[in-house]
Amino acid sequence: MSARMSYGDWTISQEGFDVRYLGKTESVMSLGNGYIGSRAAEEESYIGQSRDTFVSGTFNYFDVNEVTELPNVPDVWGMDFQINGQPFSLLTGKIETYKKTLNLKSGLLTREVRWSKDDVSLKMTFKRFISKKRRHIMAAQVHIENLGSPVSIGIKTGINGQVSNEGSQHFTEGEKGLIDGKILQMCPQTTHRKLDFVISACHELKKVQATSRPEIGLRSFSMNFDFKLAENEQVTLEKRASVYTSIDNDINDSSIQNMRHVAVSELQDLESQSFEELLAESTQAWAEIWQKHPIKIKSEDPRDQLAIRFAKYHLHSMVPAHDERMNIGAKGLSGQGYKGHTFWDTEVFMLPYFTFTHPEIAEKLLTYRYLGLAGAHKKAIDNGYEGAQYPWEAAWPTDGEVTPVWGAADIVTGKAMKILSGFIEQHITSDVAFGVKQYLDVTGNQAFANEKAYEILVDTAKFWASRLEFDTSSAQYVITNVMGPDEYKEEINNNAYTNYTAHWNISYVIDLIEHLKAKKPEVYARLDEKFNLEALQADLKAKVDKIFLPQPTNAGIIPQDDSYLSKPELDLTKYKSADGVDGLFHDYNLHQVNGFQVTKQADVLLLMLLFEGLFEKELKLKNFDYYEPKTTHDSSLSLSTHAILSADLGKLNQSYDFFKQAMNIDMGEYMKSSDPGIHAASLGGIWQMVVFGYGGVRMIEGKLRIEPNLPQAWSHLSYGFDYQGQAISVEIGKGKMVLTKAEGPALQFIHKDQIMNLEDTLTITL
Repeated sequence: MSARMSYGDWTISQEGFDVRYLGKTESVMSLGNGYIGSRAAEEESYIGQSRDTFVSGTFNYFDVNEVTELPNVPDVWGMDFQINGQPFSLLTGKIETYKKTLNLKSGLLTREVRWSKDDVSLKMTFKRFISKKRRHIMAAQVHIENLGSPVSIGIKTGINGQVSNEGSQHFTEGEKGLIDGKILQMCPQTTHRKLDFVISACHELKKVQATSRPEIGLRSFSMNFDFKLAENEQVTLEKRASVYTSIDNDINDSSIQNMRHVAVSELQDLESQSFEELLAESTQAWAEIWQKHPIKIKSEDPRDQLAIRFAKYHLHSMVPAHDERMNIGAKGLSGQGYKGHTFWDTEVFMLPYFTFTHPEIAEKLLTYRYLGLAGAHKKAIDNGYEGAQYPWEAAWPTDGEVTPVWGAADIVTGKAMKILSGFIEQHITSDVAFGVKQYLDVTGNQAFANEKAYEILVDTAKFWASRLEFDTSSAQYVITNVMGPDEYKEEINNNAYTNYTAHWNISYVIDLIEHLKAKKPEVYARLDEKFNLEALQADLKAKVDKIFLPQPTNAGIIPQDDSYLSKPELDLTKYKSADGVDGLFHDYNLHQVNGFQVTKQADVLLLMLLFEGLFEKELKLKNFDYYEPKTTHDSSLSLSTHAILSADLGKLNQSYDFFKQAMNIDMGEYMKSSDPGIHAASLGGIWQMVVFGYGGVRMIEGKLRIEPNLPQAWSHLSYGFDYQGQAISVEIGKGKMVLTKAEGPALQFIHKDQIMNLEDTLTITL
């Protein structure tokens, strides 16, 4: 039975089962509430499945020679079924029907199977969700209907600690216990950080008489149920499970004994609530998210509407809104890819969504960076610099750099390649500063500014001042031996993105120090104690005008770095049209690719988007036309930048094509795209394409601009966002835009170079 994807208004489904493509739905249908995240692996076991569950912030390393990662938590979803004494598997017998569906509106995962073998015919319905209402709770339901001859069924279900992170076992065995004869508990501890976990599970079998017995094994604890089903008879198994850890911020006493007690009490309190009732309260919690700034798209392709719902669902499934000590991993909580680490993906691609729609969550994500200053100082010192040099990959905020040193094998030499990004991809520091500044511009949150934001901005500028190198031949400050956003260009000099953003960071802080001295003497005094602001400002001023900023060539092209434009070009046609990414590396190694004018993802163009006030439209157009044909888009971060920029440049058909490509990275038919986990940054990019690109919302040098530009396939777009503490709604149809907000001070924004005032409702002819 072949597998294909299908779509509804709020649903994404796989119809048909194919064991080759388990990873697709495991990732794209993953469940989560920001605290727990789980892949949507089948209940029964298959070779090749990834049965992963993660808890935010619980980083550990298996060995001192390995980097920290989110440990794969003992599994509660897995179940073994015996049908007339034989293991149930979809690889045997006949699959009459198979449909697996994620409902984005409720966060419910459903799998419906009709299966037959010999005289056995069963209809099996599996449901599960992670509660959006109750942080620690997971619930599952299995309904079996016998459509054939009488059958004997055995179900083994419980807690399986025999999972690992690609072979790395992060947990000790820990205590086990059975409470009241029905609540199973395992209490493992992580090997390095010594974090205590309490995993609990209980079961209820309905509609049949069954025998049950507990079974304890090495790193496993389960219940075995055995029963018979007559023809047309039905049975329902309900399961509730919970996870607690010793770093949870919602319990005062994190001792094993207390966590065990809290977990048992919670499960006992929930006994009176049915699966449906627990689902209903979780759905209501999701409803509150969907009601906040809903986006409505009228398009020739209904999947466009689904794409934004898909993006928002996953962003809220993975964001640890409960705890400022945690951030979003590059794969969220949907897979072991990138080990749960946080990158620049957050600030540049995902943070804007939260800044504009859930500023309270954005503040926590940025507070994580404030708490990470200690790790950033450590990295700067280790590299011989001053200030805060943010790690390329971050885990627990104080850990500092956690990028692995070695990666995949070189196709030519066969040797492991050194991962240089942790050493030389330094633009992350100005990316963090950019995210902070954008948040302040949008929210006006002065308390956060005074207490945390200004310190981050000053500390990052201090790093850049120490990172600059004086070139005597040109009498300018340069930045050598770096990697920009384009990770196909290693150890290059004067990457445009890096130099310009460092210059911006320094320039901004020069003005900020003046502002604080004049307007906020108390904040100035506190920061002065840490930084000696007068001396720092003098150093910044002495360097800022001498920073080398790559200028356009006679043809109007800003060089991506010192050597890019002198390299030969390479026809990328066959690589751009292929399924999947990294096809280039079937023919070349990284060293060879470094020698061509080939770009992995937006670099100069990203600079022009984020700092669009610095560049004229004509210059953007020339650089777009030059760099895009040389870009493989092998990173999921690339398409959104190109979509927004091409919309700005009037290339709406091309822009919409980029939008479609971005949407299909995870949602599309290609069944191998998402195996290591969801593409979190791309999901933030989908929201940006809709609101920033087609909705036209932009922050330009601290000022709000709204200039929509709908693709031809869209007849209507409505969205909303928060600005300066007020909620703004925008409706765009053919020929007009209507903006509304509730009572409050009038807000100003720019439209077509004019300053507009929004008091309550404003209609603008487009």
